[in-house]
Amino acid sequence: MHTGNVTDIPQGTGTTQQSSSQEEKVLISLRQIIRATDLYSRQLSKQVGLTAPQLMILQAIRNLGAVSISKLSNEVSLSQATVTSILDRLETRELVARHRSTQDKRVVHATLTDAGTSMLEQAPTPLQDLFSQRFDALENWEQSMLVAALQRIAAMMNAEDLDASPLLHVGGTMDHGMTD
Repeated sequence: MHTGNVTDIPQGTGTTQQSSSQEEKVLISLRQIIRATDLYSRQLSKQVGLTAPQLMILQAIRNLGAVSISKLSNEVSLSQATVTSILDRLETRELVARHRSTQDKRVVHATLTDAGTSMLEQAPTPLQDLFSQRFDALENWEQSMLVAALQRIAAMMNAEDLDASPLLHVGGTMDHGMTD
């Protein structure tokens, strides 16, 4: 005789299995995203010897022209300290140059060198270009749904406050013993 109590439901069935299966699907999808970005980072490093953040900085300088570190930092959504560290390595490789502003000596501008421009011409198309095209083709409600879901996942992983840029990459590739 069935009493209708919740305790009558066998353990390991129903909602728990469905929840576990859904959780596995989310984790597999996250792993696929991480893997795709990692493969892109490796391809970028192998083809032109740059990390994804370095490429992002070079592209932003190309697009903005002579740009202050603070504006560059805002453009690429990275901290000024991170941008300065990346610029140090790019300057050592003679891909960028830094100059003091003629109007305000406290402000430093970054510009591309000829070698930096040449490096950008050799770089593969950013991974997010295809993503951007496909995302833009979605309806507004689908875009909003994806943003909300990913923000929730970031919060669930205590990652919502991590320094991150809009360029798809994983951590970066080793460059003179450091990552950026």
